[in-house]
Amino acid sequence: MTVQVLMIVGLAFLASVVAIVGILNIIQSKKIKKYRKRLDELEIEKNILDSSPVIPELSKVENISRNEKLEAMYDNWSKRLNEIRTEQVPKITDMLLEADHSLSKMDYKSTLYKMAKLEMEIYKVRTNSEFLLNEIKEITGSEERNRGQITSLKAIYRELYDKFKNSKAEYQDVADVIELQFQSIAKRFEQFEVTMENNEYTEIAPIVKNIDNVLKHMHNVIEDMPNILLLANQVLPKLIRETEEEYQVLTEKNYPLDYLNVEYNINEAKQKINDILERSRKLNLTDSLLELKVLVDYFEGLLTDFDKEKVGKRRYEESNKIFKQKYEKISNLLRHIYKQIDEIRRLYNLSEHDVCELYDVGDELEQLYNDYKILMDHTSNNTFAYSKLTKEVDQLTIRLSKLDERVDVILDSIGSMKEDEGRARQQLKEVKAILKESRTKIREYNFPVIPQSYYIQIKDARVAIKEIIKELNKKPITIDVLNTRVDTARDLVLKVYNTTREMLKNAMFAEIAIVYGNRYRATVDEVDKYLSYAEKLFLEGEYQKSLEVSINSLNRIENGIYDKLLSLYGEN
Repeated sequence: MTVQVLMIVGLAFLASVVAIVGILNIIQSKKIKKYRKRLDELEIEKNILDSSPVIPELSKVENISRNEKLEAMYDNWSKRLNEIRTEQVPKITDMLLEADHSLSKMDYKSTLYKMAKLEMEIYKVRTNSEFLLNEIKEITGSEERNRGQITSLKAIYRELYDKFKNSKAEYQDVADVIELQFQSIAKRFEQFEVTMENNEYTEIAPIVKNIDNVLKHMHNVIEDMPNILLLANQVLPKLIRETEEEYQVLTEKNYPLDYLNVEYNINEAKQKINDILERSRKLNLTDSLLELKVLVDYFEGLLTDFDKEKVGKRRYEESNKIFKQKYEKISNLLRHIYKQIDEIRRLYNLSEHDVCELYDVGDELEQLYNDYKILMDHTSNNTFAYSKLTKEVDQLTIRLSKLDERVDVILDSIGSMKEDEGRARQQLKEVKAILKESRTKIREYNFPVIPQSYYIQIKDARVAIKEIIKELNKKPITIDVLNTRVDTARDLVLKVYNTTREMLKNAMFAEIAIVYGNRYRATVDEVDKYLSYAEKLFLEGEYQKSLEVSINSLNRIENGIYDKLLSLYGEN
């Protein structure tokens, strides 16, 4: 049993070893194939280098009639090509063999290292070969390439020259210089043809590049020169004359224009224009159009500033006038108040805060006027623009308006005191009249009895009226106390008036109800009983209760008797 187990274990182990070895062989086989494939690719790249088109391209140079400089270049290229073919490419071949040998020995680390060096060497040789090929093509393809460029440049030349000829008058005194420049370009085209005939290929590229640069410059000249001459000779001189004339008119009217530095800027502009014209005669247009447009914008802006100053002066004069009027108004008002301040304090209980506020406003008004005088000094010195001066006057006017508001608050307080006093005197007359009317109505009706409470109300109302008179006679008057006295007296007098009316109404209708009910006394005992009680209450001065008892008793016989009596006799 033990032997069988050992055999099974041994077989299993053997199978595992075989499987592992198989897997390792597969991995190794894949790695070898991968490296082999890369080596094959590198060999193909080496073969491509070996068959580089440099040799056919160099052979074209042999067929060209060479001068001394081109001969030297040919020798240099031949030497470099020979080095690539006899040294660099064979070196790559040796490195391929070494890498292949290391791979055959399954020295993968060495193989990878040699393959990396091989890739770098192939890249270096390929780069050298490409550089060499490009240098040779510069000569072999020179004629075709440069002929194409010259053809395009000649078309540009003809187009520019035709445009110049068709509008030659626009170029004014610079036309001759431009004509000479076109002649110079034509000579460069002739120089190109001579150079090509002499096979001086190394000299062709600079000539073509020079022609291209000059034509680009001439394009700018043909496009921009008319505008430059128009601005420099016509537009700007006209703007400068308008500016000088307007400036002279405004300065004679004492406009503050020093801040604009007009005279200095005009001189600088004239110098700049002369400099641009001088450079234009040499066909130097660097920034000329931009500088002229800046000058046009400046003078147009300057004329706009002049117009703004005219508007600003009108606004300034209006603002100045408004300030003076407002200042005079507040100043005169404060002087008037200061003259009456003792009388006002005598008449009214004016707070110390209001008095101090008045004097503070006066001090601030004086400081404000000092600031205004400083502003006037600046105005006379022609130092600041009217727009700035207007803003300063407006700021002073705002400060003045705030002072005016503070004065108005104090005047409102004083005016309110006067109004309260007048209103108190008027209401005193009114409450006296109401009280008098109430007493007259009481006397008009023959009351059997007047309640004691009514006399108390009359007394309270008279006392309240005396308190108003007493408060009005005080110097200074305390308005808050006076208003309280008036409110109290008015409430008490109205209470007397309402009590009088109510008592008259109740007494009158109680009497009417008793007289009306007498018709039922003989036939209805219950009515006689209640009416007798109503008469007793009437004679005791309980007029409302008397009315209630009489109406209630009659309602049992005639429903709605109160409304009926109202319709018959009306309400007094």
